[in-house]
Amino acid sequence: MRKLLIANLAAAAMTMAGSALAADIPVKAPAPFVERFSWTGCYLGGHVGGAWARKDITDPVQLVQDSFLFPGATTGVTTVNPSPSGAVIGGQIGCDYEFPSNFVIGVEGSASGSTMRSSQNAVLPLGNPDIALVQANTDFLVGLTGRIGYAFDTVLLYARGGAALAGDKFEVSGTFTGLPYDFRGLDNRYGWVVGGGVDWAFTPHWSVNFEYDYYQFGHGNVAMVDGINGFSGLVDVRQNVQVAKVGVNFHVWGPGW
Repeated sequence: MRKLLIANLAAAAMTMAGSALAADIPVKAPAPFVERFSWTGCYLGGHVGGAWARKDITDPVQLVQDSFLFPGATTGVTTVNPSPSGAVIGGQIGCDYEFPSNFVIGVEGSASGSTMRSSQNAVLPLGNPDIALVQANTDFLVGLTGRIGYAFDTVLLYARGGAALAGDKFEVSGTFTGLPYDFRGLDNRYGWVVGGGVDWAFTPHWSVNFEYDYYQFGHGNVAMVDGINGFSGLVDVRQNVQVAKVGVNFHVWGPGW
């Protein structure tokens, strides 16, 4: 009987000691909840890249020869094809909304300054013959687009499309039978743009993206004025532009803002 009592007391003491020891052992806190990244919000950023264009200019030969001689003096049609290329640098602002299904829709406005320049010669057969220098510059590109994409957490694959505007300068200069001329014209051309890219959010508020865009501006007449002789006339210009660029955006109203 005495042995049974001693055994019960020992067991009770060991149980109490184990409970006290367990109370002293620190309990690991549960892992904090990690909020899911969302592309919902607005952003502001900048970009830099390269651009190249194709411009079909018709008819600078007729512009010069008919101005110096008489309307209808030039027979046939001449088209020159300068291909300006250069750098673009600019900024963008936009807003996105991410659905629970990971699809993202948004709208973006962008503007880029450009150094795209090119020139090409055109023969004036009714001169000695003479050569006309035809130059084409694109000074800026503007776009207002919608975009749709699919998010893989912090990586967004997207396509975009919408309206576009290009600011161009054209010049046809040289001498005709020894007489100088310098036709110049400005053109703000409306068109459309489509493109796509990938955007990576490397922090909750910063992302970097790579994007390719194709701009199409169709064709239309450009008024050219010769400031030396007072001549004026039209050339028809058809053009498209391609742009590859890298951008950085700062996002607001997103996670943690």
